[in-house]
Order: sequence, then structure tokens, then C-alpha cells
Amino acid sequence: MAGTGESSRSWERETVPMVMTIVSPMLAQRDVYSLLLVSPWCYRALLSVSTIWEVLDLHEMSKAGERLRSALLLGKVLQGLQHLNLNGCQKISDVGIEAITSCCPQLREFYLYWNVRLTNVGITHIVRNCRELRSLNLSGCKNISDHCLHLIGDNCQKLQDLDITRCTKLTDRGLQQILLKCSLLQRLNLYALSSLTDAAYKKIACLSHLTFLDLCGAQNLTDEGLSCIAGCKNLASLNLTWCVRVTDMGVIAIAEGCRSLELLSLHGIISVTDACLEALSKFSSNSLMTLDVNGCVGIKKRSREHLLQLFPLLRCFKVHS
Repeated sequence: MAGTGESSRSWERETVPMVMTIVSPMLAQRDVYSLLLVSPWCYRALLSVSTIWEVLDLHEMSKAGERLRSALLLGKVLQGLQHLNLNGCQKISDVGIEAITSCCPQLREFYLYWNVRLTNVGITHIVRNCRELRSLNLSGCKNISDHCLHLIGDNCQKLQDLDITRCTKLTDRGLQQILLKCSLLQRLNLYALSSLTDAAYKKIACLSHLTFLDLCGAQNLTDEGLSCIAGCKNLASLNLTWCVRVTDMGVIAIAEGCRSLELLSLHGIISVTDACLEALSKFSSNSLMTLDVNGCVGIKKRSREHLLQLFPLLRCFKVHS
């Protein structure tokens, strides 16, 4: 019997850790959590595999708050966490944000989509504790204000990707701080922020690395503002859906300035005509793969056949639905 006990202990000490090292990277994270509770040997073995704790994905999970508390028990292991997804976890408050970010100084990607309990207090904890942030999704976080953008601008200047879709309390002043201080931004999502004006849009020209820009619903964007955005020479994806004040003049400026466009949506803009497509074809015919001109009643030649004559690489004809 003693031999059997020793064999069992050897299995737990040597075989279990080896198996966990091989298997754990292939498991779903929720399964990893379950295995933590199997035995002390499993627990220690899993904690030793540092790569599986670089990502923590709790998006839209039930009892996300309880799972987050369990994760906090991992302690020092989370110091290497780089990717944290709390999208749709609406019960997590500023207190939870403080607790998790204080453990994760190396966090590079943080996703908080539709967290209506998040306030400027939570943002304060994020920017103070996570100085390595590269990607931040605050889409639908309706209670954050311009103060939040000031905090991000002052503390997250390595940021490359920012989504502030439907953050309706934000104004030109807040966005200007981001545009002036986060000069490394490559992706910027301003979807459904209808109160912004050219005062902010003109500053987008400061983002020389920008490749993705979503301005869907930018009702106050004019040709003047769009002409400034045309200074973003590396822009590959531009969504101008329902930017109703834009005309040919603005789109032609984009055509001349942004010659690597792969996606462009002009959906619902009634003031643009065939002239803007002709200008686009001169500079982007060899790059444009997605073009949405649905609802652009001023463009008469907008059938697929006509569009393919101008842009032979087109594969997608609808962005907005």
C-alpha cells in the first residue's frame, strides 16, 4: 500500500504538471478555471504555465464578477496579464476595475464594451495602473466624460487603438486631447458621436499612423473637416456612413490624400455624385475592395457592373445594414 501511495504522489508531482503544461494552452479558459479546483497539484501546475494567464476573457459570461474575484486570487500570476476582455460584463463596477487593474501592470488590451457602471473613477484606476495599454474599448460606456479622455491622453500615450462608440457625454474638447497626445493611434472608432464637430475632426490629421477611422453618423462633419482628415496618408478603412454634410469636395480630397484605401463607406450621403467615384478610381482602383454607396442617390452609376469597372478588386458592396 505504501508503494501505491508513493506512486500516486509521484503521479501528482511529476505527471500532472507535465500533462497540464502540454494540454492547458489548448483548453478554453473556462475549462482552465474548472481544473484549478481539481487538486492542489493541478492548481500549482496550471499557475506555472505563464502563457495561459496572458489572456483573461470573461466577455458576456454569466457571473462574470464572481469569475473576476476568482481570478484575483491568482495574485502575482496576473502580473503578466496582457489581454483582458470584460465586454458586456455590466455588473462590474469601478471597484472591480480598481481591483483587477492593480494586479495587471502589463495589461496591453482592455475591452469594456457596454459597461454602463464604468465612470471616470474607473478610468482613473485604469490609466494609473496600466501604463502599457495599446488597445482600449470603451464602446457604449455612457457615463464617461471628457475628463476621462484627458486622463487617457495624459497617461496612455502608447495607445494604438481606441473605441469610444456611443460615449454620448464626450465633446470636441475631450477628443482633441486624445488626438493631440496619443499620436501613435492606428485605429479610432467614433461611431454614433453625432455632437462632435470639425473643431475636433480637423485634429485627426495629427494621427500620421492612422489606418482605421469610423465616423458613422458624424452629422456635423463637413468637407473642410474631411479635407483635413485626408492628411492621414496611411488610412486604409474609412466609414463615412450618414455623414450627411459631406459632398464631392470632401471625398475627392480623401481620394487624393489617402491612396491606399481598402474600405470606404459613403452609405446614405445624398450630396455625392459620380464625380467623387471617378476621383477615387484614379488613386484607389488597385486597392479598394469594399465600397458602400447604397442610398447615394446622386451617384447614378452605382450598379455592381459600373462599380467593378472603376474598382476591379471590389468584393464587398455593403458595409452598413
